[in-house]
Amino acid sequence: MATAFAQRERDRREASDQIEIITGGTRPADHVHDVVVEAMRERDIDLSDRTPREVTPEELQAVDLVVTMGCSAADVCPATWNGENRDWGLDDPHERPLKEVREIRDEIERRVVALFDELLSETGSTE
Repeated sequence: MATAFAQRERDRREASDQIEIITGGTRPADHVHDVVVEAMRERDIDLSDRTPREVTPEELQAVDLVVTMGCSAADVCPATWNGENRDWGLDDPHERPLKEVREIRDEIERRVVALFDELLSETGSTE
């Protein structure tokens, strides 16, 4: 969900030349859960064709900021990595009712928008 919202926000703000999004999990599921697909479809985002993937230490080495949803990236970040890690501490939507997944989705969306506000204000973009 966070990646989809981040991609949408980056496109809305025309910031693709400033922000690269790399997605992956430390222990990814083998598919996007149906309830997540349903909740995101309500926001006109189709995740039905996406497959979660594992993030690699090499990918993490190349980024400035890692955002996790409820776990630390410390066990997969290379020891020499000097980037920032923010853990949003959100519940896993797996096996939760749609009402709760909507709440998680909405919180992720709010946080992604706020993150873009912060990041783009640091770079001087006013989009």
